This record gives sequence, structure tokens and C-alpha cells, in this order.
Amino acid sequence: MTRNDAAADRLEEMADRLDAMDVEYKPRAYRRAAENVREYPEPIERLAGQGPEAVGEIDGVGDAIASKVVEYVETGSIDELEELREELPVEIDALTSVEGVGPKTVGTLYEALGIRTLDDLEDAAAAGEIQEIKGFGAKTEQNILEGIEFARQAHERQLLGEAVPLGEAARSYLADQPSVEAVEVAGSLRRWKPTIGDVDVLVGSDDGERVVKAFTDWDEAETVIEAGETKASLRVGSVRVDLRVVAPGEFGAALQYFTGSRDHNVALRNRAIERDLKMNEYGVFDVSEVEDPDAGQRVGDRIGGETEESMYMALDLPLIPPELREGRGEIEAAAAGALPDLLAEADVRGDLHTHTDWSDGGNSIAEMIEGAAAFGHEYVAITDHATGPGMVGGVGIDDETLREQVGEIRAAADDADIEVFAGVEANIAGDGSISVADEILAELDLVVASPHAGLSGDGTDRLIAAAEHPQVDIIGHPTGRYLNQRPGLTIEYDRLASAAADAGTALEVNANPRRLDLGGQAVRAAVEAGATIAIDTDAHRPVSYEYMRYGVHTARRGWAEADDVLNTRDADGIRRFLA
Repeated sequence: MTRNDAAADRLEEMADRLDAMDVEYKPRAYRRAAENVREYPEPIERLAGQGPEAVGEIDGVGDAIASKVVEYVETGSIDELEELREELPVEIDALTSVEGVGPKTVGTLYEALGIRTLDDLEDAAAAGEIQEIKGFGAKTEQNILEGIEFARQAHERQLLGEAVPLGEAARSYLADQPSVEAVEVAGSLRRWKPTIGDVDVLVGSDDGERVVKAFTDWDEAETVIEAGETKASLRVGSVRVDLRVVAPGEFGAALQYFTGSRDHNVALRNRAIERDLKMNEYGVFDVSEVEDPDAGQRVGDRIGGETEESMYMALDLPLIPPELREGRGEIEAAAAGALPDLLAEADVRGDLHTHTDWSDGGNSIAEMIEGAAAFGHEYVAITDHATGPGMVGGVGIDDETLREQVGEIRAAADDADIEVFAGVEANIAGDGSISVADEILAELDLVVASPHAGLSGDGTDRLIAAAEHPQVDIIGHPTGRYLNQRPGLTIEYDRLASAAADAGTALEVNANPRRLDLGGQAVRAAVEAGATIAIDTDAHRPVSYEYMRYGVHTARRGWAEADDVLNTRDADGIRRFLA
């Protein structure tokens, strides 16, 4: 977790606590500041070193908030936040992770029932106490009760977008240590799962104690949990980082083993046994002439282990990309020479779902276009929110305003160095209808239709109806999920993918790390049905174009190749798809 993320987390917590205490105006200011601090392209500690005035240069960060950011960077805490925690002694992050429980609900539940934790919430809901509070009812209480288990699981896992930068920072730091010969992240992070438990880092070195010492001296480390001769664990913010040091000659074997998944490794070991081989974290060993293969970990002649590729070669397999290692047929495909030629980050040529300050984005049309060009895109679509279900607080724009915006987009496109498509993100109502008039949709280059309300229960028929609308080009973030916050709609992916393929409508992998929607298994269903995938960032600021990598790796988890993805095509290819 970067200092930007950590500081933003504190500001968001202040917003939630102020909101829970019915303080007006301030929560919105803190949330806006948190979002801008999180997405600021430079390390916040550099600005903090220059004082509050420098931090105040960040959009939406006033003098008071800037001083708190500096205070956090310098001391690791914010006095006012500590006071708010004492005044409202609740686990607000855990409680608000329950769907339907926002900060104001937390405040009400604390005042009425003294609820502080998820356990307190569960006990009160099970006892029927919540429905007795004014404004609550039996249905609300039941929904809360049903959402607690999901919240517990979510609270224990980190978003990929938080874990990847931290894992890369740890890897970079350790790579600079003279005693380190090889270093790589492992575990579910290397497989790019949407959420992860801990960050696992593997090092190849002959001097484990020296590596452990360097690791525990890392400036980012806030707490050292444990440290031994070849293993150590520390905490950075809320994330646990685990280090394991192995002999350089066994690094490949250990990397394969500790990348997982468990199901993948079990299947590999079974394949090894069928060939009189023994496979483990130390290598692959020929035990065909060994009397007792279980006599030790390193028995027999080692035929693989220095590199990860050698582990698979020993089993007559090509190297299987980490994203595929989930025990879902990848070993059989590898053995048959049928592994997909997976999409690469460099294959993506544009972004078809972005927002500007015409709706809830932070930048102008021109700035978002310039940001896309700077990122290296050949084209971008401006798709601001339309008004409709799920759009609150004046976020969405009405049909007349949308028509006006189209003219502005086309004018900006005339001066742009890249191709620009004028579009909209329309809302999918509960019956599958679209929130923008058909005659307006017909004037646009591209229409993204997304669910923003009614995000529970089965959404299959609703999304199929939207996909079959003649003006809809892409179904955006189909489940509407927010990782660690709400599970979103239940979808029969085979049916949706088949309908989308027939209608010529793309299904989106929303690359925002809080969404990653569609997920990997859904992408695979779409690919197998012949549906087109669009990978978009849903960027609200130019810095968010960086999210594209998360979408690409999510699509790779779904076995997607470049030809499966809409925005690997050039601008003319996009136009042909939209025609």
C-alpha cells in the first residue's frame, strides 16, 4: 500500500465517521480529497515534505485537510481521527462492508443498540432487535444478517489494486539487495486474483539471514510480525507481507509451488506420480529406482527445479501462465498443445468507457483525451453517466445535455491527436430498458449500458434484454459488484454470453480494481460462447488509465486471446464493430 493509499484511507474513514455523526458537508469534502490523494500520480510524502501548501495543490484538498495529510505522513496518525474514533468507538470499515449498512446506519445502530463490531451486528440481527428501531424493518434486518458472512470474508482480503503496487515495491526493494539472486511475488497475487489474503514474496539467496534483515528494515514496514533465518512477515498498513528465502538452485521449484493454486499443484503432482516422478517445492525428482520415494523431500535424481519452466518440462508440459493455474483444465490443455495465446497488455489500443466533469469525472473532455493519448492509446470513448436508475446527487446528465455534450466531444476530437468516440454510459433499468431515448442513442458513436440500481438477485434476463437493444454496444460492469462491498447480480453467464454474441454486443471487463467485472470465469464463458470482450477502465481521471493492466490480467484469467477483445482492434475496427 502506498502512502497515497494509506492517507486516502484515513481521510475516507474521517468522512465515514463524520457522516455517521450527522455532520453536514464535511464528509463529501473528505471523500473528494481522499479520491484525489489516492489517484495523485506522485508520492504524497514528497509534497508533504514541502508542507501543507504543496499538498493543497491537489484538487479538492483544502488547507485543513492538507494539514492532516502532512500530520499523517510525519507522525503516522491524525489527532482528529483519533478523537473521532474515541467518540464513535465502532469498527466502521467492517460494519459498512455489509451491504445496505452505510455510515449513517452505523451511527444509528450504535446510538440505539451500542453496536460496535460485526459480531454485535450479527447478534442484534439474530435477536430481532434491529427491526425494532424506527426506520428499519424485518426485511432490512434479514438483509443485514445475510450480508454479514460476505462482509467477514471480504474484510479479510485485499483488493488486487492495493496488493499489486505493494508487491511490486517489495520486489523492487529486495532486488536491489546484494545478497538477492532472484526475487518474485508468488501466491494469488501472481495469479492476479481479484482479492488476495497476503502478499507473498519469494527470494533466491544463499544468505537468508541477511535478506530477512534487509526485509525487516524496509522503510515501508510498519510492524514486524515475525522474523527467522529464512522467513519473515511484516505489515504495511492493513496488508501482511510474507517473505520466504530459498536456495537459488531451487528458486524455480519454489516459485512454481508457492504460486499455486492448490488444485493446480495437486493435479501436477498426480501427473508426476504417473511418470514415477516426485514433485515438490524443491524440484522434480526421478524416483523410478528409489525404494521409498517418501523417505525425504529430495530423494532420487533431480530433473527440474532451477527454473519454473524446467518444472513443467519435466512433466512434458509447456510453461503454464500463472493466471491459468486454477485447476480448470489448463494442464489438459497444455498437454494437448491447446493453451490459449493469452492477451498481453501491449495488445490493448484504446479505452471505450471513460468519464469527464460533465458527470462525475474529475477532468474536462480535452484533458481525458490528452490523458488517453499520453497513456499511449490510439483512441478513447467519452461515455459520461446518463441520468436514470442508480444515479443520485445530480450525477447523470439528461438527454438534452447529452446532445449538447456530443457537440463538445466532436469539437474536442477535431483538435485531438487520437481518435475520439462520442458515447454515453446509460443505465439498465430493472426490466432491461435503457435510460436514454432511442433517438439520442442513435446520434452517438457508442453506447455502454450498465446496471447501477437493483444490484441483487438474478440479473440474467435484464442484461440479455439490454444486450439485445439495437443501440447498445457494450454491457458495462455486468454484475455491478464492488469487491469487498457488494457481490452484485447473479448471472447465468452462458445465457448472457450467447445472447451477447448473437446480438453483436460486447461484454465488459471493467478494469477498476474495485470492480474487475466481469471476472475470470465469466470471461471464459463469454469467450467460449463467441462473445466479444471489451476491457475498459471506467476512468474518471487520466491517472486511472493505469487500471487497464488489471483488466487485461483478469481477461487472461478467463483464457482470453487478443482476438477476443474489442479494443485490441484499431479505430477502423472499432467503427466496423459499432456499425
